[in-house]
Amino acid sequence: MTYLILGLIIFLGVHSVRIVADDWRTQTRSRLGELPWKGLYSVASLIGFGLLVWGFGLARQQPVQLWSPPLAMRHLAALLTLVSFVLLAAAYVPGNGIKARLHHPMVLAAKVWALAHLLANGNLAHVLLFGSFLVWAVFDFSTARRLDRVAGTQYPPGSAGATAITVVVGLLAWLAFAMWLHGLLIGVRPFG
Repeated sequence: MTYLILGLIIFLGVHSVRIVADDWRTQTRSRLGELPWKGLYSVASLIGFGLLVWGFGLARQQPVQLWSPPLAMRHLAALLTLVSFVLLAAAYVPGNGIKARLHHPMVLAAKVWALAHLLANGNLAHVLLFGSFLVWAVFDFSTARRLDRVAGTQYPPGSAGATAITVVVGLLAWLAFAMWLHGLLIGVRPFG
């Protein structure tokens, strides 16, 4: 669990600078320059992510079961992850109505993804991983919305066409991940 916890601290810590020290982040980025800042941010993120993945893999070898979720939670998790993939697509497809309405769909995708996995898994490693991401996403979304209000950020309205494309891209990505990639990368096949 040590590597998982260390990975979470580094990865989510790096991604929390805007939440807890936005002024410091702005000043440091100004002082270092955009590219060096992004380089340091990326290296720290990759180190944290690597530790997180390694630690989670180690923790899954000796699971500590806290509860056994009912089978229905797996079905709910599948539906929620579909929503999460559509939200993730909304972060990247330009001019869609989902981003126009929600403003920060990637953070919402992380929130829904984490909740889905908490509902379907009851061991300690899952609670640490997905619970940490859920708490982080709640704070990050709240901070992002507050910073938008302070800055007076306006989001352009989305079009129906771009929104439809977003939903289709999210659905296709979800299908690919649920049917093949989750088993290949994570070792668990959500649909058998």
